[in-house]
Amino acid sequence: MTCVIGWDIGGAHIKTARARKGRLDAIVQSGCTPHLGIGYLERAIQEALEELGRADRHHITMTAELSDAFPNRLTGVEIIASLMARLTSADDVFFYTSKSEFVSFSCVKQYAPLIASANWRISGDAIAQKMSSALLIDMGSTTTDLIPIRDNELVVQGKDDASRLAHGELVYVGFSRGAPQAYVQSAPIRGRWTPLVNEAFATMADVRRILYDLPEGDCRGDLAPSADGRPKTRAASHARLARLAGCDMAEFNENDMWAFASYLARAQQRQIEEQIALLMSRGVITPTTPIVGAGVGRSLIRRLAHQQERTYQDFSNLMPISETLVELSSDCAPATALALLTS
Repeated sequence: MTCVIGWDIGGAHIKTARARKGRLDAIVQSGCTPHLGIGYLERAIQEALEELGRADRHHITMTAELSDAFPNRLTGVEIIASLMARLTSADDVFFYTSKSEFVSFSCVKQYAPLIASANWRISGDAIAQKMSSALLIDMGSTTTDLIPIRDNELVVQGKDDASRLAHGELVYVGFSRGAPQAYVQSAPIRGRWTPLVNEAFATMADVRRILYDLPEGDCRGDLAPSADGRPKTRAASHARLARLAGCDMAEFNENDMWAFASYLARAQQRQIEEQIALLMSRGVITPTTPIVGAGVGRSLIRRLAHQQERTYQDFSNLMPISETLVELSSDCAPATALALLTS
């Protein structure tokens, strides 16, 4: 195949990667809002196609079927697949399943349960070809996948979102989206335990910005609007987080806010640590199993690996990728893996 485009169609982002003759040469990531209407998803797909051009083959995975734009997941898979087949105008459009195989568009309805939210599988399969033992942790903007690998095989119990959540292989912990108060009900603020307000006043992007894990303004790690529609500055994040404690920005000095944000970040990290502990209790990883990091939050996964005294590898280091695409290829691991898969 001369040109392959890999697609990871999510409910918050569309990630696409193009490979020519087996080497990645372009990646496009954009925000999308299918919950506002299918037209928004269609527009985002069209824009990616315009930027990447034609391809001989399209490899597709998705999680956008979970969007409340659709009455149920299986209908979502069928609608998204039909959209892709129509917009690409290509005969060679294939969908990846949780059984590590491609199916053609004509088989989508039959295989819809296996196509739904199978993007974790292609990333895991790609690493299993490179490493005999590893724990792949892909921390995206919304969720984190934990995929144990042993003897070059994925040793997973979950097959869909519900079972993966139950088995500790998927956790709704995201680098920038989601509510900080989802992880704690109260926080230590100026020497007192303070209950937090359960309102959508802030997101984890505000926590990251306070801790300098995110730059100010729109960036690849934070493409969603801020919680209040105000700017993505550190000062605005300061104000949004203060509201979670029922306070105004002026009531927090720099040290107060840093301590508050640090506590929220550690509370979120513990959610991932607990899933690692669960996987260890199953015997599928050991205390020395290396961690492979992917996703926009992999800098946090790197820190976690070092805290646990584990060897760390970045997803992109294991793929045939030009230096200019290293960061984006790890951000968009499923799309990258799909573009590089030749059969």
